[in-house]
Amino acid sequence: MSANGPGEHRTDARTQPEGASSPPAPQAMQVDAKPQSHSFRYRLDYPSMGQCIIINNKNFDRRTGMNQRNGTDVDAANAMKVFAKLGYKAKVFNDQTVGQMVQILTDASKQDHSSSASFVCVLLSHGDEGVFFGTDGSIDLKSLTSLFRGDRCKSLVGKPKLFFIQACRGTDLDPGIETDSPEGSTKIPVEADFLYAFSTAPGYYSWRNTMTGSWFIQSLCEMMSKYGKELELQHILTRVNHKVAVEFVSVSNSPGFDAKKQIPCIMSMLTKEIYFLLLFLFCIPAGKLFCILF
Repeated sequence: MSANGPGEHRTDARTQPEGASSPPAPQAMQVDAKPQSHSFRYRLDYPSMGQCIIINNKNFDRRTGMNQRNGTDVDAANAMKVFAKLGYKAKVFNDQTVGQMVQILTDASKQDHSSSASFVCVLLSHGDEGVFFGTDGSIDLKSLTSLFRGDRCKSLVGKPKLFFIQACRGTDLDPGIETDSPEGSTKIPVEADFLYAFSTAPGYYSWRNTMTGSWFIQSLCEMMSKYGKELELQHILTRVNHKVAVEFVSVSNSPGFDAKKQIPCIMSMLTKEIYFLLLFLFCIPAGKLFCILF
């Protein structure tokens, strides 16, 4: 979405201070690790790719001071279409309170994922650094994601758990900076060039077009559709970063909010590569090896 497209660009930030609950104290664990056979690719040869839960918060209680997130329904629909096409059982939950979000993800974490290759969660709402908003208030983002830790969701141990988060992480604005490249001079964010996949860098606003959806989810869905069955996930996300950083700039009538830039932030603790395709090896008597990708 270029600056010339229709729709106003808005941020996914809260409009008034809101306290966030403190996370519980960490508990020590002892682990006896067993030697594992080496593989640098997550297994996908399960009956199911897994669940994709999409929480889409658009309308908020007046007392929260939150504006309506116009354009987010486009994000939710696109995410559902893309992940369903990759084999996930995708479901959208609209306008969830903090309690409802906790219940949805708690229920999901307690399910048996033994037949699933992975788990995906897409979170669309207002936010702040470390904070995510339900329709009635905020919650520590870690309180939601930690439900799927290995000690809490054992059927997903050793499997990728992917969170894509469209929300602001602060109130800083990225004015961008001019750079010279072989393609010529272009404007890129000052935070550029430095897996939870966040829509923006820590401390910054996250932009959303009221008609076409957020910059991040638009780009994520486009790149996943194009390269989801070809490239490794982090390679796809690098292309998402590039698209958001180079092709988008804000258009706003609000003073100080026009012509701003954005760079997504990918934080990965993955231990293997994830390809959204199956690789089968077939040997024939002559000893030759054939690969078939699905």
